Amino acid sequence: MSAGSVGQVGIVVRDLEEAAERWSAGHDPAAAVWRVWTYGPATLSAQTYRGAAAAYSMRIALLGRGPQVELVEPVDGPSLYHEWLDQHGPGVQHLGFHVPSVATAIMAMEEAGFRLLQSGTGTGADGTGGFAYFDTQARLGFVAEAIEVPRRRREPEHVIALRTEEDSP
Repeated sequence: MSAGSVGQVGIVVRDLEEAAERWSAGHDPAAAVWRVWTYGPATLSAQTYRGAAAAYSMRIALLGRGPQVELVEPVDGPSLYHEWLDQHGPGVQHLGFHVPSVATAIMAMEEAGFRLLQSGTGTGADGTGGFAYFDTQARLGFVAEAIEVPRRRREPEHVIALRTEEDSP
């Protein structure tokens, strides 16, 4: 995985909707539309956690680009997200870098001495896409995520759009 520009800032939260509203406060409501998905065994073709096959799930909300903001609410675990909340509480957990292939990124990162912490494949509607988190904190000061964007993303389950004061009853 080459060190390109940061494509995503990942924030682990306890409550996705509350965090989206808090994050978006003071922003232009038209620009603060979060797209929400749930990922887990039913939507991912394979998952690993700390070197073994796993079955965890999480809800994510995505906002914007360059870099994209991702909120992650752990649902079922164990997972890296649960660990983060237990050890640090809510907050920035990872920086994500877009890669052409998660499998290639895993090989390159492991060859460079970075241990794979958690991964998932099949994030897209067509079964493409995936993610992998690496133990880079000691050397880089953050958890690094390799993100293979799917060729075709699933439709979001819903969106969280901010209400303006004019929208309030």
